Amino acid sequence: MADPSGTTHQAARLELDQRVARELRDRLPLVAGRTVSAITAEVPSYSGTLTGQMRDKIENAVQIALGTFLQLLERAQGTDPSTPLVPALEAAYALGSGEARSGRSVDALLAAYRVGARVSWREMAAATVAIGLPAATVAEFAELMFAYIDELSAASVAGHADELASVGRARRRNLERLTEQLLAGEPEDVLLRSAQRADWPIPKTLTVALLPQAKLRGALALLDEHTLESSEDLPAGEPGEEKAVLLVPDMHGDRRRQLARVLHGRRAVLGPARPWARACSSYRRVLRTADLDIVQPADGEPLDTDRHLAELLLSADMEALADLRARVLQPLAALPAATAERLTETLRSWLLHQGRRDDIAADLFVHPQTVRYRMGQLRQLYGERLSDPRSLLDLTVALALPVGVGTAT
Repeated sequence: MADPSGTTHQAARLELDQRVARELRDRLPLVAGRTVSAITAEVPSYSGTLTGQMRDKIENAVQIALGTFLQLLERAQGTDPSTPLVPALEAAYALGSGEARSGRSVDALLAAYRVGARVSWREMAAATVAIGLPAATVAEFAELMFAYIDELSAASVAGHADELASVGRARRRNLERLTEQLLAGEPEDVLLRSAQRADWPIPKTLTVALLPQAKLRGALALLDEHTLESSEDLPAGEPGEEKAVLLVPDMHGDRRRQLARVLHGRRAVLGPARPWARACSSYRRVLRTADLDIVQPADGEPLDTDRHLAELLLSADMEALADLRARVLQPLAALPAATAERLTETLRSWLLHQGRRDDIAADLFVHPQTVRYRMGQLRQLYGERLSDPRSLLDLTVALALPVGVGTAT
């Protein structure tokens, strides 16, 4: 809040006698009315708002402020000259806070002060000239009055800024709480209440993305302003690399490509779009994909979980997958390791290409006759199981992931 000593010390140089002060004070209701009329006419943010009881309240506040100024100039003997100014500055500070809560900008507030200062001085100057004050006294009166209004406006600006800072901190806390609840999968009624407290517009969907903390700011600058973020309790990436999570509103359908472009080159893992209250589903999928240690695309595109659904499905129970793999590969267990590995690769390719020998040969970079020879070995080892639908299903599932993924730990 402004220091009240400046105006009061200057006021010591100028004292009004009781007659002049009384005549000026009698004009305060007229001055206040004209001041408020000018503010509503010239400052768009106040147009149509200062009516009825609100207008009466503001006119009264203007009268009190100008009356305080006159009281400073009168300076009753034995009274601390700063005493009248302190409540005026407190009232101006409260006015600034109230304007911030009402949604009016500090620019609108300062514009109102400028208009008010001009009109108030015009009216007060006319009065001082009519009373017959010397020109030098009128000039000093003007200097003091504008200094006084500057102090009031500074106090109001401080109140406006402090209110916005307080509201901003509270909103950030509410947004952080909402983000935690979304990721934890809280019930929808809980999420709705938190969204209302945070003044967060509810989207249709949320898409979760996981990316290095160092890449977060750049991505946020390109995304919807209502994107939520979190970096607490997240798994670490590469050594020394912190991770962050984004919850991006309404990036479903064709807009998913736009999100992929924003995340290009940021080593992100991109989850599926989900109804906003089920964002935890997208979050869990992102974490599971990150756990699989799938290599990031070399072209800088984000790692899209929608393209790795089979790996995610098969990794749901890693021990079961390892047990299944051990069982279906049991016919190869007695072979040398190198031979077993070659036959396993051939069997996987045979399943993938539905027995097309040339495609298998191209996949394995071998001659078609080599494929024929290896498949002869496999048929001897597996017998009728290579034509049994259930056995083929087990083989397909067990060999869908490369060897080493899905091993029990």
